[in-house]
Amino acid sequence: MRGPGAVKAGSRPPWLGLGAAVWVQVAGGASSTFALYSHALKLALGVDQRRLALLAVACDVGENLGLLPGVLCNRLHPALLLLVGAAACVLGYGTTWLAVSAAAPPLPYWLVWLALCLAANSGAWLGTAVLVTNMRNFPLSRGAVAGILKGYAGLSAAVYTEIYTGILHDSAASLLLLLALGVPAVCLLTMYFVQPCQPSLVPNSSEQVHFLFTQIGSIVLGVYLLGATILDHAVTLSDAVNYSLVVIMVLLLFAPVAIPLKMTLFPSNRRKGLLDSSGADSDHTEPFLPPSASGSNLTDLDNDDSFDIDILYAEGEGAVKQTRRRPKRGEDFRFREALLKADFWLLFAVYFIGVGSGVMVLNNLAQVGIAAGAVDTTISLSLFSFCNFFGRLGGGAVSEYLVRSWTIPRTALIICTQVVMIFTYLLFALGLHSTLYVAVALLGICYGIQFSVMISASSELFGLKHFGKIYNFISLGNPLGALLFNSLAGYFYDLEVEKQHATTTDFDVACHGPNCFRLTFFILSGMACLGTLLSIVLTVRIRPVYQMLYAGGSFSQPRSSAH
Repeated sequence: MRGPGAVKAGSRPPWLGLGAAVWVQVAGGASSTFALYSHALKLALGVDQRRLALLAVACDVGENLGLLPGVLCNRLHPALLLLVGAAACVLGYGTTWLAVSAAAPPLPYWLVWLALCLAANSGAWLGTAVLVTNMRNFPLSRGAVAGILKGYAGLSAAVYTEIYTGILHDSAASLLLLLALGVPAVCLLTMYFVQPCQPSLVPNSSEQVHFLFTQIGSIVLGVYLLGATILDHAVTLSDAVNYSLVVIMVLLLFAPVAIPLKMTLFPSNRRKGLLDSSGADSDHTEPFLPPSASGSNLTDLDNDDSFDIDILYAEGEGAVKQTRRRPKRGEDFRFREALLKADFWLLFAVYFIGVGSGVMVLNNLAQVGIAAGAVDTTISLSLFSFCNFFGRLGGGAVSEYLVRSWTIPRTALIICTQVVMIFTYLLFALGLHSTLYVAVALLGICYGIQFSVMISASSELFGLKHFGKIYNFISLGNPLGALLFNSLAGYFYDLEVEKQHATTTDFDVACHGPNCFRLTFFILSGMACLGTLLSIVLTVRIRPVYQMLYAGGSFSQPRSSAH
């Protein structure tokens, strides 16, 4: 019996699903907009910075609490996961909108915390549905897929910021209402297209061109969003100009759809590409087989594509019973088997430190900016969003080059980012307006690189069969790190507020000067030193795995095919 991941040979290529996934990722990254409505929420609830920081942690917990969708992604169709995410979005952001807009009696703090957690958890359902589906649809290009999808998710904050300033006139209540209704609408419109498709099992030059086009399109969108944000603050724009900027942004978001449109309008080119990928007229004579198929007789896909691909996926779902042995790194691990590996926990610890500390800065970006003398948060948020996107996209592309050209583990990039973060947090500790944007940009790039590298590395070390569960468990390092570092930052921040405003009981007070976050950033710089050491250990340990996978193993191309 076929599971939700089974496909038929000859089914449509997966590019339309990738284009739809881009929209889902942009819409589902709504939890990154917390800084846009955090101040309004603080006033509505009458809480101090520590309790506001815990609300930010609720977003981090919800966004990364993805074990349930990770388990269900092997049992349910992606469309059902999107439906669950849409429902969580309506309930979560709808309740938060009631709290901010005063459309209902004042809501208790605990209810808003749960609402934000539920709202952000919609992103886990949406992200798991599109990421797992597309990683399996493009098994030869995992780094590129992870970079593109998570790159667009990184642009989500900039997209919402453009809408927030250009159309919603800086209204936090309107933004929350848009999130409550707009994200589910995107899910309903795209759910038909996000589904498992026949994967390409051999390298295909046209596929790499398509990925390059998608990456260039996302870069153009990112540059445009950053430029539009700066323009909005440099000059006063009319409503007509603001609406025009948003329309152009929407058109740029449709760039990935140009690929399936081209394949539809020029079917002859598509048939030629499929013929090449079958191996009959291609220079590549040895098809790609994922680790789950090692030891089987599926080495001649030309004889019967339909039959062999069905068995390949049946094996991935456990329908073909084989003698079970302990998997080696690079093969498919069960979730509990992965938990016993030191590499798993090293990757978790590095992610906990790097991304957990980065998301703390993102959640407190408004307060960090005010402390450094920057009153407007939107420029910092857009800059972080663009650099986060650039890091995610670049991390996927550069790591793909490193592993295929030099068999250097992707985690070598994490070493570089952790070193940069040591000095970035020291820049933040200065508390100067002149260095604020440089520090925000550097942190955004490092944050994005670690995000995309973790996804690709975990799939290569532990396989795609249970990737949903493994990836989502490692993602828990994000909220756990955010909980620790947010609590720390909130504690020191409130102590400084008490010193500066000792005679007032008003919650609407802000901390000014470098002392607000200085000690916090010194601690984060020390944690980045620890992260550097752990990432070096991890990279040295897994170097043989990448040599096996890319120098002569499952992911390598035959040497003769290069000529």
